[in-house]
Amino acid sequence: MDKKEIQNLIKELIEKVSVGVNDVSVVEEPTITYFGVEVKEPHLFLGREGEGLYALNHIVRRILENKTPENEEGLEIMIDINGFQKKRIESLRAVAHMMAERARYFKSSVEVDPMPAFERRVVHEFLADAQDLKTESVGIGPSRRVVIRYIGSI
Repeated sequence: MDKKEIQNLIKELIEKVSVGVNDVSVVEEPTITYFGVEVKEPHLFLGREGEGLYALNHIVRRILENKTPENEEGLEIMIDINGFQKKRIESLRAVAHMMAERARYFKSSVEVDPMPAFERRVVHEFLADAQDLKTESVGIGPSRRVVIRYIGSI
């Protein structure tokens, strides 16, 4: 599917929930394509820490997987409603930075609160270039969390 078809799919899915869509914009980055959606009633998607937004992202990704031929690589997408994801990513990066500094200061491992896979991925990618730290996910299901380990010299 091309980006215009994805925009139409997103708009159609949101409108099926009886929410008016003001605009669907596309922002391309090297590893991911963001679809920014402006809606009149964002609370329907953003309540309960964005659970509805995560569900919408999941549904659209599954639809795209089914429509993508097996020999073709799919498009990595992220749907954002009224800037919620963007703010959440910035908040996660701030937490990752703070926890990384704590791990360095105490020269030990630090656990971050449990979070969904996408949020753990943001933390892993943010700290990927740190030479003195290693990140890993531990736990099962909803209690899965990131552990930031100090591996520098003591």
